[in-house]
Amino acid sequence: MSEVAKPGVSAMSAYVPPFRVSLEDWCGWTGNSWDKVAAVVGRSFRVPGKHENVYTMAANAVLRLITQNDIDPQRVGFLGLGTESSTDNAAGAVIVRGMVDHGLDALGLPRLARQCEVPEFKHACLGGVYGLKAAVRYVAFDGADRLAIVVGADVAEYERGSTGEQTQGAGAVAMLVEREAKLFEVDLAHAGSASDYRGPDFRKPFARHFVDGYARGTERLSDFPVFSGKYSTFSYLDETVHAVEDMLHKLDVSAGKFYRSVRGLFFHRPYQMMPVQAMSFLYVRGMARGTNHHDELGALCKEAGVELEDVLRETQTRPDLFALVRSAGADVGDPYRATSKVAGLLRKQADFRELLAEKMSLGSEAVGDLGNLYSAALPVWLAAGFEQAAEQSLELAGLPMVAVGYGSGDAAEAIPIRAVAGWEKAAQNIRLAEALHGPVVDLTRAQYEALHDRREADGIEYSPSGEFVISHVGDTYDPAFQDLGIEYYEYVPPQVVAAE
Repeated sequence: MSEVAKPGVSAMSAYVPPFRVSLEDWCGWTGNSWDKVAAVVGRSFRVPGKHENVYTMAANAVLRLITQNDIDPQRVGFLGLGTESSTDNAAGAVIVRGMVDHGLDALGLPRLARQCEVPEFKHACLGGVYGLKAAVRYVAFDGADRLAIVVGADVAEYERGSTGEQTQGAGAVAMLVEREAKLFEVDLAHAGSASDYRGPDFRKPFARHFVDGYARGTERLSDFPVFSGKYSTFSYLDETVHAVEDMLHKLDVSAGKFYRSVRGLFFHRPYQMMPVQAMSFLYVRGMARGTNHHDELGALCKEAGVELEDVLRETQTRPDLFALVRSAGADVGDPYRATSKVAGLLRKQADFRELLAEKMSLGSEAVGDLGNLYSAALPVWLAAGFEQAAEQSLELAGLPMVAVGYGSGDAAEAIPIRAVAGWEKAAQNIRLAEALHGPVVDLTRAQYEALHDRREADGIEYSPSGEFVISHVGDTYDPAFQDLGIEYYEYVPPQVVAAE
């Protein structure tokens, strides 16, 4: 081990359900504009099968991580789960651990160490990032020579016919964290944090299941969120800005210098356009907070029809968004109206589009086929970015990058990361493209609606292989023994296909 440890991520793996909905097909079913959806959202999303849930997906990703990277399970001292799709209010990561142990049994490998911590992290889409930070702290301090695994897994589902329906998705990403990173180091010392309670930003209060009018189109307890689209966008931009600016302060670097020098910008990605909105907003804020670009900013302001003084003033404000929504309700306006108008204009500028292509293109094409993975959305973009860089033999070692996570409700993290020497070997073993491209079942409208509503879907031909499934659900409720509602799982070994 070197004198100065560089803790971080050494390996990554992913699992997504095989059931895919083409957004072009979905637009045909629903009458939405395909051109608009393709530009703003992406190309497709995944839907979980009736045999799986957030825990099976997480376990699939973790088992793949172990087998693809020849990890010694007995060295794993930390297994963290980041999710907002839990179906149990008591257990969490230990459910994943149980499945992984049985999968390792089936493969003739030792189980995970008995001395393994199994925490679960919940804060909307930020749970996976909080889990990663905890794993880095574990290996840097009390973990000694032990390994840590953190997996972000979620099911993003919205009511059919809602404004969020096209931003659904499901999947899991697992990360191996070591004291000496083999893929990228995580610089927690200079990470920026921000949080502020935002009330009805995006929530899942359990009481909603018992309120008349909730999830009218389904026949089950659903996990559709209670959300307010425009207000949630304001919250995302506001919190992301404060986390990034905290990071820049700790790095003692100006926004302009950092954006020019950074090799890759990775954001939480609920849909394709949101990171672009965030980056344009941040860029305008950076121009306003410095002093060298006010002439350029002034010209943009004039073209956007706003006053430069209004943009400068907004950089100094700290709006209480929850107070605004409590006083104005659904009529709450954009607290950064001038900045947003300039950012909208900036996104159309050729120079800025070139900057985005240079800084945010790694992996962006691949994740356009994934939809929203909530706590796994940022990790899967990182995985796609490193995999693409390895395929194209790009130079990344030692170059600064940043991962910006966000969780509704409301909190954000901006974390400097840096590819380490020899990162290519770890990146080549991510196998995200393999996870995405097979097997795939493209759903018809009837099949999608049936899976979405947890009904029987006719005509789907799929047999689980090399994955975990829900075998049955307990129904005993006796004084001496109870397992009512507890899901039981089993591992289906890889099926050997006979040669013709």
